Amino acid sequence: MKKVLLFCGAFILFMSFKTLSESDKRVFYSGFTSIQIDTLFQDKISIRAISIDKNKIWYGADNSRFGYYDLDKKEKFEEHIYRDTLKLEFRSIAQTSKDIFLLSIGNPALLYSVSKKTNKVKLVYKEVNPKIFYDSMQFWNDKEGIAIGDPTEDTFSIIVTRDGGETWTKILSDKLPTNATGEAAFAASNTNIVIQGDDTWLVSGGKKARVFYSPDKAKTWKVVETPIVHGKTMTGIFTADFYDSKNGFIAGGDYESPNKKSDNKAFTKDGGKTWQLIGQEMGFGYASCVQYVPGGNGKEIVCVGSEGIQYSQNGGQNWTQLSTDSKLFTLRFVNRNLAIAAGHNKVVRLRFK
Repeated sequence: MKKVLLFCGAFILFMSFKTLSESDKRVFYSGFTSIQIDTLFQDKISIRAISIDKNKIWYGADNSRFGYYDLDKKEKFEEHIYRDTLKLEFRSIAQTSKDIFLLSIGNPALLYSVSKKTNKVKLVYKEVNPKIFYDSMQFWNDKEGIAIGDPTEDTFSIIVTRDGGETWTKILSDKLPTNATGEAAFAASNTNIVIQGDDTWLVSGGKKARVFYSPDKAKTWKVVETPIVHGKTMTGIFTADFYDSKNGFIAGGDYESPNKKSDNKAFTKDGGKTWQLIGQEMGFGYASCVQYVPGGNGKEIVCVGSEGIQYSQNGGQNWTQLSTDSKLFTLRFVNRNLAIAAGHNKVVRLRFK
């Protein structure tokens, strides 16, 4: 009996040390309490679309401009795409391993590829329609990508590529869910489309504030109602992000009442099948861009918009204002403590502490 007791005691002690050793390997993060903002460059420019490619921060902007900022060299490269007398505004940007893609708003819609190696520009898609207005663009992988625009008929304008961006095809309206009259999307921060694997979510605003979901890279679609404020032209979902295939967050509000903090934030834990309001009367009003913090277990979120830079550590229930700068439109994380943001007249680096 004593031998048995000694053996059990030794086994428990061994397992305790083993558990402690494994626990020591875990990384535990405490929440952010401050932020350091470094200006990378300033100009008379409006930037709502950025994409991070290793040491380069690519951007699409107004007045036919695009370019990148090299973090290592601390240099900016900028170029114009001239098309007749048009002043293009690029609010959608996406990338593959070889190319950057820029999509303009308004009529005509012009989609360009830019070689990362040579910076050579090539027109790969053009659409002419008085109603056309593209809002966001993403790639599933190196071959397949998607862009969303406001309806020209009774559905979203959705174009896809299956050959790495060489050609783009508009999905026929009878293959898509019908939009309500006055339901569209917002080109606020290139976050109307969110992709996780083959899963795709699109968000809408205006007459309705809904989430459009495809499990198979835009081949089939389902639509879900959300409790986000809607009904007026400038209300609805302006931005979305998913931490993984189940946990997502949508935000927006009323652009014309930017301080209204109710019915403007919602979350899902079931991949977007259902949405619940959160953070009522807390944090921010109008939201331009929300992003999950990498490694934050789907609980940490950062928002830029009318109330500056806001941070939540509990999934959006409570918010801390880390900066009052309300001139930032879009945000992307490089790693847990480092992000790039852009907006009115500047691109900045954010160091979260």
